Amino acid sequence: MSRRLHARRLDGIDKNLWIEFTQLAADYKPVNLGQGFPDFSPPAFIQEAFCKAVSGNSSMHQYTRAFGHPQLVKNLAKFFGRVMDRDVDPFEDILVTVGAYQALFCTFQALVDEGDEVIIVEPFFDCYQPMVKMAGGKDIYVPLRPKTDSGQALSSADWVLCPEELASKFSPRTKAVVINTPNNPLGKVFKREELQVIADLCVKHDVICISDEVYEWLTYDGNKHVKIASLPGMWERTITIGSAGKTFSATGWKVGWAMGSGHILKHLKTVHQNSVYHCATAAQEAVAVGFQREYDCFGKEESYFLQLPAALHHKRLRLAQCLQSVGLQPILPQGGYFLIADISSLKVDLNDPSTEGELYDYRIVKWLIKEKGLATIPVSAFFGPEHQKDFQNYIRFCFVKEDSTLKAAEDILHQWSEEK
Repeated sequence: MSRRLHARRLDGIDKNLWIEFTQLAADYKPVNLGQGFPDFSPPAFIQEAFCKAVSGNSSMHQYTRAFGHPQLVKNLAKFFGRVMDRDVDPFEDILVTVGAYQALFCTFQALVDEGDEVIIVEPFFDCYQPMVKMAGGKDIYVPLRPKTDSGQALSSADWVLCPEELASKFSPRTKAVVINTPNNPLGKVFKREELQVIADLCVKHDVICISDEVYEWLTYDGNKHVKIASLPGMWERTITIGSAGKTFSATGWKVGWAMGSGHILKHLKTVHQNSVYHCATAAQEAVAVGFQREYDCFGKEESYFLQLPAALHHKRLRLAQCLQSVGLQPILPQGGYFLIADISSLKVDLNDPSTEGELYDYRIVKWLIKEKGLATIPVSAFFGPEHQKDFQNYIRFCFVKEDSTLKAAEDILHQWSEEK
């Protein structure tokens, strides 16, 4: 074809971190602490709900309501209405999507116009950037930075936004601010006071807040997740992104949602109805059952939303202790699936010519996969171009794994430490 084949909106966004590192994992078959998915099964109650759905009547195998299976949106509205102490309209204020990824895509496509500026708090889940660009927007970055009296950050709580720096990023062209709490890859759980700073700026400048909260039930050491939509003046300007995959350890089911005021959600629904249109009925039915169960036992011992973080708390400490024992400096996360570690003390002979010229964390991660059989993820990938070099001394580990997987990773790290 003599004419330009691809649309200009795809320029510069063809490379994808996950495609590259998934292929490396497939080629070298390392112990995988890279990708963010559990290698254990979802809880029995939700597996049983899925089995019941697919073995039930014919309606579970056919289309359901395009914007969300009725039982699921009702249960989501009831559950989160209680969490936020407000009425949530199941049919106006919620859109069910093919995972949180599609919820994000619908949000950016529906609300970001050509030339709009979108402020992204770093580190950020890497899809925000290409999605903003595809919508014609301009990505503006403001980083969380480590700030401690001792000079060394030991917890994700030590990474903070500078309010003055954040305020300086707003302009007449600012359309939205994107936050992720608990944060991937850092594990930071934003405090109410930190969210209030963001909320005040959103209200002052009349902009939208896109709040990615897929890890909301995974918080540790007494940290509490606060929904920015629950702050005064924020419900009507916030789109909250959620994930059943992260909530119920079933990432392959690809059930997510966007929640917010109906006057915003109607635009996301327009994108949804003209693209994906519909999500898998049986999976939505199973998630609906899961949320009804959690509504009934909310705050009780048997709640999966309490059991899962309790189990992951120990895995997180185990991995952190292992990394410390081999000379790395872990940043203990307050929430989420991940732990990042400072690798600046490593002395590795990186002689792979195929990685020459790449950032240090990319080179280390590829060396670990190829030479040591351990997969991790470079943290600079979660920063915009202007800040990537500043954060190339960190790599990300996923601790949401079976103990046997963590033990295999520990063995690799200890053996490597002894060889140094």
